[in-house]
Amino acid sequence: MPSGQHLVDGTWIAGAATFQAGNPATGELLAPAFAEADATTVDRAVSAAEAAFSEYAARPIAERAAFLRCIAGEMETASADIVARARAESALPEARLTGELGRTTGQLRFFADWIEAGHCFDARIDTALPDRKPAPRPDIRSVLRPIGPVAVFGASNFPLAFSTTGGDTASALAAGCPVVVKGHPSHPGTAELVARAVLAAIRACGMPTGVFSLIQGAGHASGAALVAHPLIQAVGFTGSLKGGRALFDIAVSRAQPIPFYGELGSVNPVFALPAALAERAAEHGAAWAQSLTLGVGQFCTNPGVVVALDGADLDAFLAAADEVLAKVPAQPMLNAGIAGAYRRAVEERDRGGVASRRGEADRGAGDGCHVAPAVFETTASAFLVGPGLHEEVFGPAALVVRCRDENERSAVAAALEGQLTATLLMEDADTEVARALLPVLERKAGRLLVNGYSTGVEVCHAMMHGGPYPASTDTRSTSVGSRAILRFLRPVAYQNMPAALLPEGLGDADRGPCLVDGAAVSAR
Repeated sequence: MPSGQHLVDGTWIAGAATFQAGNPATGELLAPAFAEADATTVDRAVSAAEAAFSEYAARPIAERAAFLRCIAGEMETASADIVARARAESALPEARLTGELGRTTGQLRFFADWIEAGHCFDARIDTALPDRKPAPRPDIRSVLRPIGPVAVFGASNFPLAFSTTGGDTASALAAGCPVVVKGHPSHPGTAELVARAVLAAIRACGMPTGVFSLIQGAGHASGAALVAHPLIQAVGFTGSLKGGRALFDIAVSRAQPIPFYGELGSVNPVFALPAALAERAAEHGAAWAQSLTLGVGQFCTNPGVVVALDGADLDAFLAAADEVLAKVPAQPMLNAGIAGAYRRAVEERDRGGVASRRGEADRGAGDGCHVAPAVFETTASAFLVGPGLHEEVFGPAALVVRCRDENERSAVAAALEGQLTATLLMEDADTEVARALLPVLERKAGRLLVNGYSTGVEVCHAMMHGGPYPASTDTRSTSVGSRAILRFLRPVAYQNMPAALLPEGLGDADRGPCLVDGAAVSAR
């Protein structure tokens, strides 16, 4: 049973109990009640992170990697308790959460392997040229170094993989940065159980206790105080556009502005091209509906917009989708607030006169946190003049945009806001159409897919999970994959520095993979 306390500098801290998580499937409030972090608790956690920074950043990379692997092992030891609590707090299926825990521990080990390989630190060496004319060149070496204490916000829809020890935390710790996590109020018990695993790893590896802290809270004040704290040097956030933008504004308005890496939402358009619909309309329609309703649509990569030429082939696509959607019962969303927002968004589209393919009894049906899928249709001309139709509806809702011709389809693509993903359903005969769309979609999305669905995000070196605003606040960064570590590193150059003072990987005797005088050199 969780205690309802914060973990700060290796110590569990109690406070006035103010909120409880609930079981979305049953409405039951779950014990215990959790304390809301106040300004003093936030300051203590961040100050501990700052105090731990120099020591942790200076630890050998092999020790940092061992720490990440130890966290993964401790999580696996506690996996039964963690999954059980996550299931109670999220109503997500046990199999989904077991897989998510495996992804979380896999991410930790992924980053451990990557920092040991050394490539991510981008070491560069320009050796001295004392005889160069008209002026000699000094010895200059540079490497990416940790940025400082990082604030991480847990995500509602991934209680493990994007929360306490998820990708943001794993990549920051891999970079050498202490982390202060603000747990999501939907799953505070899960966050605490995971934090216990981190604390066990801290003790086992002899790491400074301030390297990781967990603060809890259902209000906005503690999160705002965390981002505003002058010792925090970067923020990782996954959540809503409204909440993320509010925190982003704090981060960039500080006396010392800091990078805010926010993933804020996306409608992830699917362009169903003519030959693909002509040859496989039913297959594509069924697969799209399954992706739309996976996890009750609670994925940032949910395929929420379909763009296609009007006609019988699109009708066949939607008929196959309807067959799938008709069999999907009302299911619980992650919490009552999210379910309520979903219902309000569905009702707003109803009031806006957008025709729906599903009957009124099916749209938004359910009780408490339970909701049903809602698929709407509109024309390209209405989409182009209706900015509200471009907004994400978090949940199993989608919009089908019927285009009269290729010009309208191109106009819809050009009008899209920034996206995490964009998908092309195509056959070989669609290649020229796809070629024309590709330059537009490259500017709109971070990841482009062909004949697949975006709800799976592979943890690998090439993955890009980000995109132009409002999908994320920094289109150059990713929150998944090995490039995620770059968010928490900064370049530092060392000129004529004695070998004894150089950071690991830059010395002639211990250097890792690097560029030497412009040529790639393997580790010694």
